Amino acid sequence: MTLAIDRTDPAIAAHAELYRREMAAKRLQTLLGAAIFIACVALAAIGAEVDLAKFAANAWRFPKYILETMPTLRLATFGADLKEWYWGLNGWLKLLWQTLLIAYIGTVLGAVGGFLLCFTAASNLGRSPWLRWGTRRFLEFCRTVPEIVFALIFVIAFGLGPLPGVLAIAIHTMGAMGKLFSEVVENIDMKPVDGLTATGAGWWQTVRFAVVPQVLSNFASYALLRFEINVRGASIMGFVGAGGIGQDLIEAIRKFYFTDVSAILLLIIVTVMLIDYGTERLRHALLSLEHGK
Repeated sequence: MTLAIDRTDPAIAAHAELYRREMAAKRLQTLLGAAIFIACVALAAIGAEVDLAKFAANAWRFPKYILETMPTLRLATFGADLKEWYWGLNGWLKLLWQTLLIAYIGTVLGAVGGFLLCFTAASNLGRSPWLRWGTRRFLEFCRTVPEIVFALIFVIAFGLGPLPGVLAIAIHTMGAMGKLFSEVVENIDMKPVDGLTATGAGWWQTVRFAVVPQVLSNFASYALLRFEINVRGASIMGFVGAGGIGQDLIEAIRKFYFTDVSAILLLIIVTVMLIDYGTERLRHALLSLEHGK
């Protein structure tokens, strides 16, 4: 059954006119937003001295450098060529293991620090506004300063070695994890919290029995994700003498040991891929447990 619409009806005509005006206003708003966005991108490009002509003229240098780092692998002498390419494999694996340890210890320390501070930074649990404000500003400072800057400072303070890398990653991770953890806490169901508070439970008891069970799986998932990021970050800690495989990588880059650069980069890439795959499976398992799947 088809209903006929009388377009001459004043009410229908008024609704149609209102619809046209609303759509015109929406299109104007979209065009205005796009124009502002394009203007901001153009201004940012000017401020950042983005020169498309220079980029186009020198873009060939990047693939040229990559090709120069590739070793010569011949089928007839593949084993010997591969052995020559990875002549320093034993030493690189030791430094790569050190990189993983730096990332692991830094992640653990940072996650513990973020865990302890996130509850006072959460707006729905923080009892003192001043304590919440101070905690949030401290976490902002920790995650705003780049890891490489912290590493430089700690190298000056403690000397060369993996310790500055561990401390730099731990502080930056604490700032990032504290922020993420507090946002998870702010999205919890407050009914268990109100129930425990009504029975006379203290603040820490409420956090322990009403908050932590709701957020623990998300906390573990974020910590695993951060570990992936920290492995990449630890790989460049050696650029400033803070331990790890980055020391040999930056030396190979500076001395133009092209094949060493590609060999070390390939080791890092494969390691990060394996860690990404493993931690992804663990995160999915944790989230499945949380949702009862």
